[in-house]
Amino acid sequence: MKTVLVVDDSRIMRNIVKNTFSQLKIPCLFIDAANGIEALQKLQTDPVDLILLDWNMPELSGIEFLKKVRAQEKYKNLPVIMVTSEAAKYNVIDALKSGATDYIIKPINEKNFIEKLSRLAL
Repeated sequence: MKTVLVVDDSRIMRNIVKNTFSQLKIPCLFIDAANGIEALQKLQTDPVDLILLDWNMPELSGIEFLKKVRAQEKYKNLPVIMVTSEAAKYNVIDALKSGATDYIIKPINEKNFIEKLSRLAL
């Protein structure tokens, strides 16, 4: 079973993401983090197969977290999907240049979500 780190400062959004996996019948174990600092700590102690990452969070933003993760050799190939309301083209480009594997704009569209996840063979 795959382990997914869901990083979002909104507990409701973290639950929506987890429920989407459940509705799609994709069995996963979930680890929650409310910000980038907490996510970095959890990443050090819990092996994960995928990170779903919000952009706007207190303490350490999603894009800053992403850059810190990609700076570490052991996480170079870890899939990281930005799941955010930041829809501007320059944000998408910035995230992809910073190492995001993919980008999903909130609210989550189930078809789009399935498509993005299927590329990762979860």
